[in-house]
Amino acid sequence: MRSVAYEMVEPRAPLRWVERELDLPGVDEVLIEVVGCGLCHTDLGFLDDGVRTRHPMPLVLGHEISGFVREAGANHQDLVGQAVVVPAVLPCGECAECEAGRPMICSKQVMPGNDRHGGFASHVVLPAKHLAVVPDVTDADAVLPGGTGATLRHLAVIADAVSTPWAALVRAGVKEGDVVVVVGMGGVGGFAVQLAAAVGAHVIGLDVDPAKLETGTARGAALCLDPSTMSPRDLRKQVRGWAKENGAPLTRWIILECSGSAAGQRTAFGMLVHGATLGVVGYTMDKIELRLSNLMAFDASAIGTWGCDPALYPELVQMVLDGKLDLTPWTELRPLKQLPETLDDVRSHKVSRRVVLTP
Repeated sequence: MRSVAYEMVEPRAPLRWVERELDLPGVDEVLIEVVGCGLCHTDLGFLDDGVRTRHPMPLVLGHEISGFVREAGANHQDLVGQAVVVPAVLPCGECAECEAGRPMICSKQVMPGNDRHGGFASHVVLPAKHLAVVPDVTDADAVLPGGTGATLRHLAVIADAVSTPWAALVRAGVKEGDVVVVVGMGGVGGFAVQLAAAVGAHVIGLDVDPAKLETGTARGAALCLDPSTMSPRDLRKQVRGWAKENGAPLTRWIILECSGSAAGQRTAFGMLVHGATLGVVGYTMDKIELRLSNLMAFDASAIGTWGCDPALYPELVQMVLDGKLDLTPWTELRPLKQLPETLDDVRSHKVSRRVVLTP
């Protein structure tokens, strides 16, 4: 089987367009025809910042994949022809970590575009276990149920931009009526706002970008604030005042740091209240200084989120099919051939939506 792809040759070097010969899938693997692959800032981390991949160069990046299973190994013939979303992190499901209910620390996990060739390609071979099936879809451009206009191509963003904040919310125990503070509403943070609002939480969105503050309201945030315009104490006081006026809890807030910046991390930590849960979703190489004793004083918790348990993917797919989660206004489909130009657009902040590359 031959596939066309953009491959990374080395950090800070242009991607190379290639035609590659793919091996047939093994007994527990599938060959997927890619119909969409989202562009994530993690890809830029590998390309621009020298973050090391576990697979040697050259490597095809891309870990937000949707597509059709065209061939399968002997143990997964039932998947042939199925439309699927590929989890960005695929645990083995059999090791001690997986059996203990912590699949995201599986030492044998496979991440497309890191451990193996990823989705900036026409086809990819990956483990078959944990794929999220999208029922009754045979056409990549067919509009899915739910009334949002989404297609299988749009569902690619579920694989990370949607599922990662969802994992953080689930781990924090989010429920209707909770206060959820989202720090950074671009990309992952924007979907965090939508997801929290979808379960009936009171969502407070924080961002320094006026455009993101405006779209945050459209995505379901009840209050949007620019943390750069006030002191941390005044920021927390304003959010507490809003919560009190609207009958929302003054304790046990869920705070999601999605900006992946040092400033965002400081802001998120400064929003701690009694019983709060701080979820770290964004990533930065920058270091900051914190007083960890605040966690003790507030009897608060801090959790990190690496990807999402594949077991949570079906409910996200169903949220789209039920019309509870609208991806189309916040995603942009572009031909895979435009990947180099798209990377430049993302670097220069000319992109306001999550880009999905389509072969």
